[in-house]
This record gives sequence, structure tokens and C-alpha cells, in this order.
Amino acid sequence: MPPPVNPVDRTISDIVLIVDDVPENLSLLHDALDDTGYTVLVATNGESALQRARQSLPDVILLDAMMPGMDGFEVARRLKADFATQHIPIVFMTGLTETEHVVAAFAAGGADYVTKPIRPPEVLARIAAHMQNARQMKQARTALDAFGQATVAVRAADGKLVWQTPLARKLLGEYFEAVDDQAPDTLLKWIADAHRARREGRDPAALLLAAGSRRLLASFHDQTGDDEWLVVLREENDASAIESLIAAFRLTQREAEVLYWVVQGKTSNDIGEILGNSPRTVNKHLEHVFEKLGVETRTAAANLALSRMRGT
Repeated sequence: MPPPVNPVDRTISDIVLIVDDVPENLSLLHDALDDTGYTVLVATNGESALQRARQSLPDVILLDAMMPGMDGFEVARRLKADFATQHIPIVFMTGLTETEHVVAAFAAGGADYVTKPIRPPEVLARIAAHMQNARQMKQARTALDAFGQATVAVRAADGKLVWQTPLARKLLGEYFEAVDDQAPDTLLKWIADAHRARREGRDPAALLLAAGSRRLLASFHDQTGDDEWLVVLREENDASAIESLIAAFRLTQREAEVLYWVVQGKTSNDIGEILGNSPRTVNKHLEHVFEKLGVETRTAAANLALSRMRGT
């Protein structure tokens, strides 16, 4: 006996899309879900299902596996290939219980399945479980978007980008070529190295990519329970890097500028030309920098500054 579903837990934002070409099934499920407090949308074929899903972004999709024309497996594959809909959990409805069909449902991106004839209490119990997970993920993504976080989740098994905040998608497109739903090779290699470091008890190094005066930094945030890697991206330019050094080490503006160019591998003569100072003045600023950082050499100062700029 499936657990009872508490209608008090439902909100108007909980949307379920039912996809089935049999009117009787649509009616049965629509009434059961509507009575429980869900907002219910329906589609009777694959094309309309894809359109409804993109327009309304439901929290969960109940999808008939066998439909004329485009079947449910193809609908699921297309939903999972679309950045806008790939995060939506899909519960297959099927009368086919053979192993190959169950495997096909999961291979197409299904999160769960129920067998026909449909038993509304079972469907409601399954929906409730997936709705809770979907709601938590939506809240997390909304919070990250609201704070302008550039965060991506990469599936460990195949390197697919499971989801990305809008800012992350923008940065990936600017720093990597041909980014779609597959994580760039450079990012995947760095993630694998970072994951290995974490397993060995070491702090993973941040990834740093330069494009002129702009830099993209990536920080590894371990794996989720769904075997996905979470990566936070941050873009910096010369000015923001200098500000971070001021904040980190309580440097003056000029001291931070000198330290920043030391990190970039510039000599005192080079820095003097860049800042309009004499090499003697640059070295005097460096003495103050060494004292504040507690180091004695340019290399030590550069390494400490670089680690702070990368967030490691």
C-alpha cells in the first residue's frame, strides 16, 4: 500500500505535465492530481508534449512510453537534450514490464516508471517523491541565479552538463568553443584531477584560464549524491584581482598593483614602466608587501597572492 499523499504540501507552483494519447488515462490522472492540489497540464502526442514542456517548465512529467508517431522514449531523449527542460524528472507510464523496456526508459532519461493499468495512489506517491526533489533543485537554482552565481553540474559518467545557471552558460560560451550540453575537455580534465586530489586528501587546485585582461577561475565543489560534479566559475579582470589583493592582505592600492604584476611575472623595471614609477620605488613597495604577507622573496609573495586570487 503506497503512503498517503498530504494535499497540504502542494502549492500552485507544483506543475505536472501528463502526456498520453488515451483520453481515459488523461482524465483519470488529471482528476487525481487536480484533487491533490497540483496544477495539471496535458498533451496527447510527442510534439505537443515538447512544446508544452518548453513553455511551462513543469516540475514533473508523466510520460506514456508507447504513443503513435513520436513515442515516449524519443520525447524523453529530446527533453533531456534541451538545456531548458533537461532538469525535469520524467516518470514513464508503460504497460511494458520486460527488462529491455524498463532499461530503455531509464536510458532515455527517465527517473522512474509506473505500470499500466494506472493506479492513481501509486502515481501520486511517486509524484510526491520526485516533486520534493524537483522543488529542492528549483530552489537551489533560483538562489544561485538570484545571487548571480556561475555554477554548473557535470555528470561524472559521460561529462554532460546537467544544469547551468545563466551566468555559467554565458562564461562557458565565452571561454570555450562549441559548448552545448557537453562539458569542454579542458574543464573535464581539470575536474578529474580535482576529484583525484580530493580523494587523496589534497586540496584541489583551481582552474585558471586567461583571455587578455580577463580570467576565468573554476573551483571544485565535490560530487553530489547523484554522481554529479559541482563547479563554481568566477570571472576576474585586472581591476577585480587587484581589489581582491587589497582585501586579502590589507595592502595599499599601489602595493596591490605591484604585487599583481609580480604575479604576472613582471620585473621591477617592467612594473615601473606600467605604473609610471622608478624601479627603486617599485622595490620599496615590494618591501612593504613582503612584510605584510610575511614572506621574503618575490616567488613566495607571488605564490601566496596567486593562491588567494584563485580562491584556494
